[in-house]
Amino acid sequence: MNNLSGFNKFTNSLKEQEHLMPVLFVGHGSPMNGIEDNEFSERWKQMGKEIPQPAAVLVISAHWFSRGTRITAMDFPETIHDFGGFPQALFDAQYPAPGNPALAKETASLLHSAHVELDHDWGLDHGAWSVVRRMYPDANIPVLQLSIDYTKGPQYHFDLAKELYDLRKKGVLIIGSGNMVHNLRMVSWAKINEAGYGYDWALSMNDKFKNLISEGNYQPLINYEALGSESRLAIPTPEHYLPLLYSLALKGDRDKVSFFNDKAIAGSLTMTSVKIGD
Repeated sequence: MNNLSGFNKFTNSLKEQEHLMPVLFVGHGSPMNGIEDNEFSERWKQMGKEIPQPAAVLVISAHWFSRGTRITAMDFPETIHDFGGFPQALFDAQYPAPGNPALAKETASLLHSAHVELDHDWGLDHGAWSVVRRMYPDANIPVLQLSIDYTKGPQYHFDLAKELYDLRKKGVLIIGSGNMVHNLRMVSWAKINEAGYGYDWALSMNDKFKNLISEGNYQPLINYEALGSESRLAIPTPEHYLPLLYSLALKGDRDKVSFFNDKAIAGSLTMTSVKIGD
């Protein structure tokens, strides 16, 4: 159970930190990663120990597509089980992290390009809690979610994300949560080729994404539909891809970029994740 007296320290505006907080894009994959100990969830756990402890976490998840932009602004966001067909243990999982209404208002004020609604209904979907509960299992760090406006295109989202940069100065860990390659219609659980569990087109597109990210060449990533037929297979719908653009938009001039969980699964999904900054 959350301690309200402990929560009080999160209600004040966050102070600027000495060091810039890193940014993550996390390939979250199956909701089961939220409760299973596997190579992906273990790496999330390790990442939580490697980076500075954040003052708060802001997640842009593939699973909150909305008309307009919204941000969770309740004291204690609900754990949302937005899936079906999984074991009861997954539905029983809870992540009772506090929210931070003051930070929600501050974040909304930073986003000049959008009218941001303070939301009291959504909570934390599995794109958020399945990752964050492995990074910070004590649930003692405030977690907020920012929705993705489905009426807007990639360039809009990339530009909007830049306006979140000041949160990095205040110790807020911003996480884009989706998958670079995500085509559920073509999933195969068999070993596909010598490379393992990824179709040739999925591996090729994932490599192209990584190369562009490493080069800092983001415009082709924003205009991903022009990258050819492989990109249309990798991104049949944009919701799992757009969180990557939110993370990339927050890269500073001196930030280093590295990859982790760089692996294909189920043929048409990649778990490849990105760390921006130290």
